[in-house]
Amino acid sequence: MSEYDFIIVGAGSAGSALANRLTENPDNRVLLLEAGGADSHPWVRIPMGYGKVFYDQRVNWKYTTEPNETLDGNRIYWPRGKVMGGSSSINAMVYVRGHPQDYDHWAKDAPGWSWTDVAPVFKRMENWLGAANPDRGSDGPLTVRDIADDAHPLCANYLTAAEQAGFAYNPDYNSGQMEGAALYQITTENGLRASAARAYITPIQHRSNLTLALRAHVQKLCFEGRKVTGVRYLQKGQLKTAHARAEVILCSGAINSPQLLQLSGIGPGALLQAHNIPVVQDMPQVGRNLKDHLGADLHYRSKVQTLNQVLRPLSGKIRVALQYLFNRSGPLSLSLNQAGGFIRMREDAASPDIQIYFSPVSYTRAPVGTRPLMTPDRFAGFLLGFNPCKPTSVGHLEIASPDAADAPLLHANYLSTRHDTELMRDGLRLMRNIAASPALADVIDAEITPGHAVTSDEDLDRFVRKNAWSVFHQCGTCRMGRDPASSVVDPKLRVHGIEGLRIADASIFPDIPTGNTNAVAIMVGEKAADLICFNQR
Repeated sequence: MSEYDFIIVGAGSAGSALANRLTENPDNRVLLLEAGGADSHPWVRIPMGYGKVFYDQRVNWKYTTEPNETLDGNRIYWPRGKVMGGSSSINAMVYVRGHPQDYDHWAKDAPGWSWTDVAPVFKRMENWLGAANPDRGSDGPLTVRDIADDAHPLCANYLTAAEQAGFAYNPDYNSGQMEGAALYQITTENGLRASAARAYITPIQHRSNLTLALRAHVQKLCFEGRKVTGVRYLQKGQLKTAHARAEVILCSGAINSPQLLQLSGIGPGALLQAHNIPVVQDMPQVGRNLKDHLGADLHYRSKVQTLNQVLRPLSGKIRVALQYLFNRSGPLSLSLNQAGGFIRMREDAASPDIQIYFSPVSYTRAPVGTRPLMTPDRFAGFLLGFNPCKPTSVGHLEIASPDAADAPLLHANYLSTRHDTELMRDGLRLMRNIAASPALADVIDAEITPGHAVTSDEDLDRFVRKNAWSVFHQCGTCRMGRDPASSVVDPKLRVHGIEGLRIADASIFPDIPTGNTNAVAIMVGEKAADLICFNQR
């Protein structure tokens, strides 16, 4: 049995940051366990390659929800990274800090997590390659870049159309003022994906006090009473045990962290007993409070060229491949989601309630496994999508069996509230208003979906139920808070009632942030290091 000071389970967004910071102290011996493999595959490293890894089981857990009654029984696909860097190695690379009010809301039940507390952490982790701003970091490990010089020309049409519809351009939505239309900032460096692993682990792999174990799937936590003493993990068919002198920290994400707790006897007592798992701690909140952003697209045929004519034909593929090979530039160096923004649509909303995504490429979504999910259409087209920022629908997850190899049951419970249903409907109408503005209307040949005949509340709701998709922002399943009755971890990320165990990943979010969640997860890893190393209050 190997012995370490700290064992980190998961080398994803938070786990990579945490491993880096803990090993800055040479006295800390750290074991970093990752269920997936290395992040060296070209489609992981090439930014636009995420369309290729979207359904690649070599780097992706490929989760699917249980049937959603509110979505006409549809199962929704949830890709999650199973590779160094976790989901930061397979996502669309959009970097969003969130709205300051998100964190002030968190701090009501989790002191120390207000915007004043976390803003310096965001700044510390950034290497911002945009206009100088005292609120942005310039020497952090994570490179974040502005794409203003490289965005597709149609993005200018979108930004002008948004302004014509009443939404001003925001040059930096991460500077504290979030509202407005914008070009998205992305995590790339020198034309390559800047995942959490590349930012935090690759530069420090030489540290003698860091042990990295790949394809090491943790099966259970080890206990002495209510104290976690280590983990059992499966690697190359062998069951191994590692002991932690100080702490085990779960950084496995919003799905795998609560799954591991339940497999280990921490969770709803009745569920554990039903699977013949000895109950270490009856914690009904483990796996509850599941939130996600649900999105919908409007699909347009364009009068002008889009990325479809670049990325689909063989000649175009050769051209962009050569451009990328020799210059690390062009479409392959960017994300498909190039523009969008954050809109406060309802007057009573305290912060933006709609996030927009403008993609100068179009593809028709299909059931998982029927064909490649991100193959561009044969015609010129683009997508104008959105999601409500603050959904009120709450789901949950639970283990399907005592076997860690079996995926948990994911009950998303999308659109279970009137608020969410109405906001999806209103969001569709808002996108149409933007599309009807002259700057976009002039380049639109036709609305393919929903189609101009779909106008009534009933028809719009029906379209959403049949066509909505996850934005892959699952969080909240090990909620942070002071009260053990309504949370899983305390504000210092320690699991209530359990010694030697913390959680640091998107599962601890008390509520879903405004925007993409990857930057927030990395921030949690950085903040966890502060709490551990400096015993911050």
